[in-house]
Amino acid sequence: MIKTYGKNYYFWIVAIIALILDQITKYLVVINFKNIGDTFPLWQGIFHLTYVQNTGAAFSFFQGGASWLRWLSLLVSIGLIIFAWREKLSKVEQLAYGFILAGALGNGIDRFLFGYVVDFLDFRLINFPVFNIADMCINIGIIFLIYATIKASN
Repeated sequence: MIKTYGKNYYFWIVAIIALILDQITKYLVVINFKNIGDTFPLWQGIFHLTYVQNTGAAFSFFQGGASWLRWLSLLVSIGLIIFAWREKLSKVEQLAYGFILAGALGNGIDRFLFGYVVDFLDFRLINFPVFNIADMCINIGIIFLIYATIKASN
């Protein structure tokens, strides 16, 4: 049995593990790809690893907006940390907010350190914008929030 020593144990665990995974994968991309746009096909024409520097938000909206997006990431991160510190959340809510925190922190760290976000997951089959683990975490968190909302309304 897992002994919890505080509120919202799953929130903190998910946030820490997902953030570490995000930062490690971005680091590996940066050290293994020499140039922006370099690509490595894992499944030719379907899924590639492609090094991209995104100065905007999701799907490259707000290109060049890294200066204000870094502050937004910081505010969201601080808000989520305070929220999780003060409130008692259900397990589903802990997972949701933990994933969202990991995504906000992961991309926020990139914006503060580099002025851009490192993206590398490239689904070419459907011509989807290149993204990263932090982006996935935010989307997973939103899915958990939707589930928690539906569950609470029943």
